[in-house]
Amino acid sequence: MKEFKDFAMKGNVIDMAVGVVIGGAFGKIITSLVNDLIMPLVGALLGNVDFTTLSATLRAPKLDEAGEVVKQAVTLNYGNFIQVTVDFLLVALCIFLVIKAINKAKAMSEKKKEEEAAAAPAPKPDDVVLLEEIRDLLKKQN
Repeated sequence: MKEFKDFAMKGNVIDMAVGVVIGGAFGKIITSLVNDLIMPLVGALLGNVDFTTLSATLRAPKLDEAGEVVKQAVTLNYGNFIQVTVDFLLVALCIFLVIKAINKAKAMSEKKKEEEAAAAPAPKPDDVVLLEEIRDLLKKQN
């Protein structure tokens, strides 16, 4: 039990849990963006097409003599697939842009640290400092 507690309370596990929760909420935002804003605009541009209803009928429904459906139609719902694919591509694009921004900020921070390290003179070794002190003392004696 102690081993599990140690594992569960590690910073990485908690960070991952927070990431999953935020990722889930972020996914809902992107799904709403796709479903409520982007796909209706694309559908309007293509002649008022609702992508979620696009499908190809593979087998027509079977009806009885009264016109009641005995067997449902078999359809290939490619419109929903298109919508989910656009959703995925937008999520991937957003994650790519966030990671790119983080990497750029990290590179700028590292470059700044390298420039500061290059600007600061390197500390002299102890033996060099000692030799310089001896030299200065000998100059004073002459």
